[in-house]
Amino acid sequence: MKKSFVIFPVLLPADTLMAAETAGSDPSGISWGFMIIGLLGGLAFFLYGMEKLSEGMKKAVGSKMRAILSALTNNRVIGLSVGAFVTMVIQSSSATTVMLVSFVQAGLMRFAQSLGVILGADIGTTVTAQLIAFKLTDYALLMIAVGFATRLFGKQNKTKNIGEILLGFGILFFGMKLMSDAMRPLRTYPEFVTLMNGLENPLLALLIGTLFTGLIQSSAAFIGIIIVLAQQGLITLEAGIPLVFGANIGTCITAGLASIGTSREAKRVALAHVLFKVGGVILFIFWIPAFADMIRGIAERLGSDAARQIANAHTIFNVSLGLVFLPFTSLFARLLLKILPEKKPREGVPPTEWHLDDSMIATPEFAIDLARTEIARMSKILGRMLRAIIIPFISDAKWINRDARHKDEAALLVKEIPTRDEIYPELTLLEGLDMREEKIDFLDEKIGEFLIQVARQELSDEQASEVYGMISIANDMESIGDIIHRSMLPLIDKKRALRSDFSEEGKEELMIYHVKVCKQISRLREAFLERNLATARRIMTKERKYLDLESMYRLRHLDRLHQQRKESVETHEIHTHLMDYLKQINVYTANIAKTFLSTSKPA
Repeated sequence: MKKSFVIFPVLLPADTLMAAETAGSDPSGISWGFMIIGLLGGLAFFLYGMEKLSEGMKKAVGSKMRAILSALTNNRVIGLSVGAFVTMVIQSSSATTVMLVSFVQAGLMRFAQSLGVILGADIGTTVTAQLIAFKLTDYALLMIAVGFATRLFGKQNKTKNIGEILLGFGILFFGMKLMSDAMRPLRTYPEFVTLMNGLENPLLALLIGTLFTGLIQSSAAFIGIIIVLAQQGLITLEAGIPLVFGANIGTCITAGLASIGTSREAKRVALAHVLFKVGGVILFIFWIPAFADMIRGIAERLGSDAARQIANAHTIFNVSLGLVFLPFTSLFARLLLKILPEKKPREGVPPTEWHLDDSMIATPEFAIDLARTEIARMSKILGRMLRAIIIPFISDAKWINRDARHKDEAALLVKEIPTRDEIYPELTLLEGLDMREEKIDFLDEKIGEFLIQVARQELSDEQASEVYGMISIANDMESIGDIIHRSMLPLIDKKRALRSDFSEEGKEELMIYHVKVCKQISRLREAFLERNLATARRIMTKERKYLDLESMYRLRHLDRLHQQRKESVETHEIHTHLMDYLKQINVYTANIAKTFLSTSKPA
């Protein structure tokens, strides 16, 4: 069982502390070194407590949160409620928004559905601030002790999770106590009081709140700091409110980072989060004094202190955002579609599976056939990659001009060298290689996931052998794709940098060997499509023949080096690497054929 321990500060004797405080203190009597240590240490405890609290909540009930979110209906009010509930449980609006980004990216949820949930998540996160506003710092060590004991001695996971929640709360409040004690001397420091009063400038406070929250990636943590300042009387409500607004904008950064590299719909989720927050701040920032008076009026009726007023301002702001923007989510969806319009996907370019069908998993015989057909498609994609990769190595302009009898003939040869993808002419040759590498990685993953589900069905020994054999085959095909994309592709720039071409004999040998390896990949596709065991045996026979051919070509190349042939010497590294990579692909195809033979029965 994994145990984690919290190290607490050692209490030093009073005279030792006084001596330490005297060193490094200024005439005002404030020990700035110990104050900074107290602030940073308290903030570290606070953030660690937030993390433990969130982890405990997720372990206790968070496993169902993704299912709740993904099962949302089109009802925006339900979306708002569910977003608030999920965020209240997992204690992080950023985590909820990141989940929304992943759902939209995976196609489990439409972008328009996510808008109500985002507004609800902003409401749910205010619960954390309300809990922090309770002055429980005096009981922090008790909560830590009870939480740690519950977690240590609890027999069931549920009990341990409750202990982790209590431990998180205790550490959080202990961090607040450390920060509060560290800042107490600042109440009588005129310069700091003047600085805090300057935060009543809403734009300055808004900027500070945004930047600091973005830095620590937690709006709850920064609002906790604001509450500590309020408890010490170091900040007015008029200064605290724009800081809270800044914290609300700063919390959007996490979702923004999560949306990098995702689909346009997923990016719209993150952008919607930003627009809701910024729009709400614009609505509120011009009447902060009136808003502060309203919060004080509520406080007078309920007897709330300064910390509670900050928490109430945070809650009222986000609830108001939800109520104001919820009726206009459709309008926001259309606006975001204009800001980030759909890009019409090019047919065949985005990676997708063509033949796998989850409804067939319960019928293993059919499912295995589908997987075999998808693997045949992988071999076709590999064949196109292999045919394309050799072109930059044989299309050197100097070589073409040297071989051409006339300038017109040279121009014709240059023109005939393909520079675009053979199937998608809108892509360059190299873009086509990148696109197919992405497809190969995608199919390897999807075929593996599909076959693992098939393996959970009732299979015969032959079927089980074939399933696991095909998983191995898909992995080997992905390795061939890596050889082409990660190993051979970087050689193109090295070849161009040489400004020299292969020798006539060397180029001919490379092209001949390349054609033979391409035939091996073509035979693989035939073997899979037709379940042709004879073709698989032929691949294995050809492997030995092609290995011998590569050895012969290598000796010829070494002989040219011995003769000090200029072209061979200058292109030696590129030539030998290319031949070696082609040989590796030849070996991989034979391994695939061997696996196919050992795990397949005749058609």
